[in-house]
Amino acid sequence: MTTAPNPSPGPADQGGDLEAMRRALALAASVRTRTAPNPWVGSVVIAGDLSFEGATEPPGGRHAEVVALAAAGERARGATLYTTLEPCVHHGLTPPCTGTIVAAGVSRVVVGLFDPDSRVSGRGVAELRSAGIEVIVGVAAEEGTELLAPYLKHRRTGRPWVVLKLAATLDGRIAAPDGTSTWITGEEARADAHRLRAASDAVLVGAGTVRADDPQLTVRTVPEPERQPLRVVLGKAPADARIQPAVEMKGEPSEVLDELGAQGILQVLVEGGARVARAFHHGGVVDRYVVYLAPALFGGDDAVPMFSGAGAATMEDLWRGRLVSVIRLGDDLRVELEAA
Repeated sequence: MTTAPNPSPGPADQGGDLEAMRRALALAASVRTRTAPNPWVGSVVIAGDLSFEGATEPPGGRHAEVVALAAAGERARGATLYTTLEPCVHHGLTPPCTGTIVAAGVSRVVVGLFDPDSRVSGRGVAELRSAGIEVIVGVAAEEGTELLAPYLKHRRTGRPWVVLKLAATLDGRIAAPDGTSTWITGEEARADAHRLRAASDAVLVGAGTVRADDPQLTVRTVPEPERQPLRVVLGKAPADARIQPAVEMKGEPSEVLDELGAQGILQVLVEGGARVARAFHHGGVVDRYVVYLAPALFGGDDAVPMFSGAGAATMEDLWRGRLVSVIRLGDDLRVELEAA
């Protein structure tokens, strides 16, 4: 694994560096569902009082820096280029961005994050500096790291970012004793879950959930989704199940993630059921937990819990996390957490 160098110290916010980088981050977020397996990147060119913007196009298209520089044209000469991720320096489906930046004649480049991809990893910044361009790295780095977390993890480990999604009552139950679970949460929470699917490259469930619920696992409430996620079943799905066509897999979570990562999957959304949730949780492979809590109670111990099987035996074994966010969606709560 190649480790990117630490950001070199640069001058504090000059001419609105932070503001411009946050605009670039917003552009990157706007194409979050369109670019995988490439990173979603935003770029802004500031030339005097004028600004020109770009975001990464779908695979095979232009990278964000190239889009912004094309919009700027000759006005890019002597300007400052902001980009949320280190410009690429290798030939892929498109030429290296560094060559385009140098040819455009910009005088200064502000980068959010080094790219951990072994083909870049500091080389892009080094090439720009060797061409005499001033380069600052690390502006809005924390925000950029959060936005690009799935891509960064994939490039560093070869595995996708894992989001475990659960919808439960306040007493921690995900289905009634008869197996029914439609609907625990309200429409706003369900719409948010579809947005989470839209941001994922794959959605994964167990074969038991397919047999019990016959889910489609498609993105339906997001207007005109750019793509549908790959549907993955742990085990064997019935040939006539609505999830078909689906990829059927077997093995431990770590093995499944290695295989999905090799296929270029950057984010996988694990949607259950209780056995699959337990396997990924106890396997220590979950990066984010997204729990939708409804103001409802089963009021007993016979409904289906979030996780099947034995849990922590003592308080010392209790899993503890860190709250990332708590949002109200209609009558429900969306609780996002990660390992402490």
